[in-house]
Amino acid sequence: MSKSKDGAMMAQSQVSVPKPDLTSMEKAYFASGCFWCVEAVFESVLGVAEVVSGYAGGSAKDANYELVSAGSTDHAEAVEIYYDPKVVSFETLLQVFFDSHDPTTKDRQGPDAGRQYRSAIFYRNESEKAQSEKYIKSLYDDGVFRPGSISTELTPFDAFYPAESYHQDFEKRNPNHPYIRNVSIPRLKRFESKRPELLKKESH
Repeated sequence: MSKSKDGAMMAQSQVSVPKPDLTSMEKAYFASGCFWCVEAVFESVLGVAEVVSGYAGGSAKDANYELVSAGSTDHAEAVEIYYDPKVVSFETLLQVFFDSHDPTTKDRQGPDAGRQYRSAIFYRNESEKAQSEKYIKSLYDDGVFRPGSISTELTPFDAFYPAESYHQDFEKRNPNHPYIRNVSIPRLKRFESKRPELLKKESH
């Protein structure tokens, strides 16, 4: 467990966040460090209806914060994204993913280190896999990253385990939590300044 995230359960706010209708949405799965941060970034994107924090990519048939933080499951902190493909494409989600974290720091993001904080795309079909491979190639071809430097894992999607309720919408409900103020909000602000054209109006 990252020391900067200790006490999260005690720090949780009692503010409830209404949930939208997700029946017509597509789903996508990514991991790029602390799921509090990743959830907040993707929820700022136009066309994204909901983001759920959770765990994916491990061999264990169950997951919880204690087990994943201890590194005993090989799961990563991940997010489940519900999005409207008529508004935002999977390719655009890839852009959000790569523009909102450093994919070259293997098993680490910001102050959080370990396999549970790795960069990963959990593709659900061959189309998502091909689009991901093409996008990574374009980042190399365009000189955004040095060839071979991206550590992002492309992994076939197997299962997603939603995180405990106190982790959901954590940034929205706990804006004064030290980790949120020092890590999560700055990360969100960097993304917002980089891609303002992708944001929901209320995110500006």
